[in-house]
Amino acid sequence: MPETTPPPSEALQITPPHRELLDQVLDKWSLEVLNQLCERPCRFNELRHAIPAVSQKSLSATLRRLERNGIVARHVLASRPVAVEYRITPLGKTLRHPVDVLLDWAGRHLPAIEAARRTYDGTG
Repeated sequence: MPETTPPPSEALQITPPHRELLDQVLDKWSLEVLNQLCERPCRFNELRHAIPAVSQKSLSATLRRLERNGIVARHVLASRPVAVEYRITPLGKTLRHPVDVLLDWAGRHLPAIEAARRTYDGTG
C-alpha cells in the first residue's frame, strides 16, 4: 500500500496567514461569488439575485474581503445613478483550478464522507 503521509521535509506548513487567507477566500459565500464572477462581471444586485440565500450584509462583507485579498476588483461605472460592478482579477482566476480540484475530490468522496457521518452520528 503506498504511503499517503508526506515525509517530514515535505510536510505542509500551515501558518496563521495561510489559515486567514483560506478562511477568507474559501468560505461558503466567497465560493458562490467567485463562481458567479468567473462567468462575467456583475453588479451587486445581480449577485444578490444569483445567490438568493446570501444577506446583503454578508454579500457586502464577502466582496470587501475578496477585494482586500486582490481576488475581486470593484469598478465604479460612470452612470446615473452611479453603479458598481465587480469582476474577478487575474489573481482570482488562478483560484479556479485549485477550487475545481477540491470540488472534484469532494464529489468523489462524498458517499464515504456521508457514511462516516452517519456512523459517527449513530444513524447508520
